[in-house]
Amino acid sequence: MIIYKNSKKKLRRTVIAIGNFDGLHLGHQKVLDQARKKAKKYNLKFGVVSFEPVPVMFFNKNIKNHRINNFKQKILSFKRLKLDFLRIVKFNKNFSKLSPEQFIKNIIHKNLNSKFIFVSKNFRFGKNRKGSVKTLIKHEKDFSYKTVITKPLKKNNKVLSSSVIRLKISLGKIHEANKFLGRKWCVTGKVIKGKKRGRKIGFPTCNIKFKDYVLPKLGVYSVKVKGNRFNKKGVANIGYRPTFNGKSLLLEVNIFGLKKNLYKKTINVSFIDFIRDEKKFRNIDELKKQIKKDIKRAKK
Repeated sequence: MIIYKNSKKKLRRTVIAIGNFDGLHLGHQKVLDQARKKAKKYNLKFGVVSFEPVPVMFFNKNIKNHRINNFKQKILSFKRLKLDFLRIVKFNKNFSKLSPEQFIKNIIHKNLNSKFIFVSKNFRFGKNRKGSVKTLIKHEKDFSYKTVITKPLKKNNKVLSSSVIRLKISLGKIHEANKFLGRKWCVTGKVIKGKKRGRKIGFPTCNIKFKDYVLPKLGVYSVKVKGNRFNKKGVANIGYRPTFNGKSLLLEVNIFGLKKNLYKKTINVSFIDFIRDEKKFRNIDELKKQIKKDIKRAKK
């Protein structure tokens, strides 16, 4: 897969799917599979046009915890899906001022020479989101392409979307979110120094700052942790550590059967299931008893 980051390099005869593709869930995968088949049928290059940062986060700086996967995770997911190319459009002030017609002419036609464009029925683009599917269809003859409106994937008669998955995660329904994603929801981060309270009470943890990701229900989860040359099970707490009057949001992971120092190392924490809500304990002994129960349940 070739990645073009705001490149002016012109491609020849392509099939593209346009969108944020946050989470690259089963619905997204279905769309990309349809686009791939179309490209193969007509001997065209197949790729995705996506935006960075996510437009909603660009326009509203107060939105912090939104993403299902971070940028690096999205790139890796696209690579696994074996695209021919990925066109990352830098979403900035200048780009946000492009009219729908300029987007079609400069990106879709001149830059990518697209012959088929796969978009959802509610796709909006261009300055003030004035462009829609109708706009794309209107200019098909002008720029020699065909618009393909994708049908959403449904589960139990409900549309599978990134918004639904964010809601599931926020409610602690990780098992359901994982079903919709077609994989385990994963948070990636660099291990930072903590106050070593876990080590002192017999349950050492790797601590990760929680950035950008959609905020899950605060509490304890069973997890799997992958790092350089290890893949282990564990138990994790996401929250503010009320027993110690913590102020900052932190992901703390106790990895079963691993004793090595992971400070400054990057680890991937995959969430398996929700165990319990975060709570404030009266004393350390009460906390230790509960942690033992959490570990037992996580292993089960």
